[in-house]
Amino acid sequence: MLKIGPYELNSRLLLGTGKFEDEKTQSEAIKASQTDVLTFAVRRMNLYDKSLPNPLANVDLKQFVTFPNTAGAHTAEEAVRIAEIAQHAGLCNMIKVEVIGDDKTLLPDPIETYKACEILLEKGYIVCPYISCDVVLAKRLEELGVHAIMPLASPIGTGRGINNPLNLRYIIEQSEVPVIVDAGIGSPKDACYAMELGADAILLNTAISSAKDPVKMAEAMRLGIDAGRLSYEAGRIPVKYTAQASSPTEGLGFL
Repeated sequence: MLKIGPYELNSRLLLGTGKFEDEKTQSEAIKASQTDVLTFAVRRMNLYDKSLPNPLANVDLKQFVTFPNTAGAHTAEEAVRIAEIAQHAGLCNMIKVEVIGDDKTLLPDPIETYKACEILLEKGYIVCPYISCDVVLAKRLEELGVHAIMPLASPIGTGRGINNPLNLRYIIEQSEVPVIVDAGIGSPKDACYAMELGADAILLNTAISSAKDPVKMAEAMRLGIDAGRLSYEAGRIPVKYTAQASSPTEGLGFL
């Protein structure tokens, strides 16, 4: 069971909904992923004008925790305004705080992210900030009171996997709140590795929605995440630099 604030989740795969080619593929991928959480950019949703297309129109949202994000924000004020729009529309008050600081790399702005979190926490939101793999920032945000930390594996949509496993491990080891790896995952191998490092969950979008077969990839990611979590809990053997016999040699007779 994964707990984020008051929310208890059975799945450790959080699924983004922004890039699927059609609603049918999206619905089948959601089912294959067995996710409990669907995340989406509030600015891309038509929350009030029902005459406009809704990419989640055929999804029974009552079966999921809806996890809006503030994608498109460049300042703390913009992020707070987007979160308030989501709340007024009756969506979940758990918000992924995403404040972009550079339009080329799409890396998050640490200062504006911190400011937005501070304001949203004061307003009573369940706050989950998206950050670079910054150990000190993660610590400061947890001290501020956020409910989860969401460090990127690598820049959004690149599929490069985990660029900085050492920093990610440091963040995981120091955190008392869930660590959700978000952005840059390319394959089930990457997701499994993040979970083996001790991550609590993975948020995915492009790696599934832009795969040749998104439905199969959704299932593969789910299995990779489950395998990585089991491996972390089981405890891998230590890395050694000399060969170790797999069969005991004591007590053997020799011809």
